[in-house]
Amino acid sequence: MNDRSPSPSATVPAAPPAPRPGDPPEPSGADTLMTPAEVAALFRVDPKTVTRWAVAGKLQSFRTLGGHRRYRSSEVHALLADARGERQGD
Repeated sequence: MNDRSPSPSATVPAAPPAPRPGDPPEPSGADTLMTPAEVAALFRVDPKTVTRWAVAGKLQSFRTLGGHRRYRSSEVHALLADARGERQGD
């Protein structure tokens, strides 16, 4: 019988990295994140166009740990409504 408990580092999750100055706030738990391809499909544009919108500041993006962009669905749908000439809350 070998009753060894796991090491403390194996049971404690690592803390998320501290935000850097200028980083956008983390998305809220209720808001889902979308990939550039998902956003592009809604607007019927190429995913690279969506990335250009993020670089231009038209749409805020978040980066995954792997460096991929993600977009808040609420922000995407607001931009889509604006593009269609609709107003949110009118």
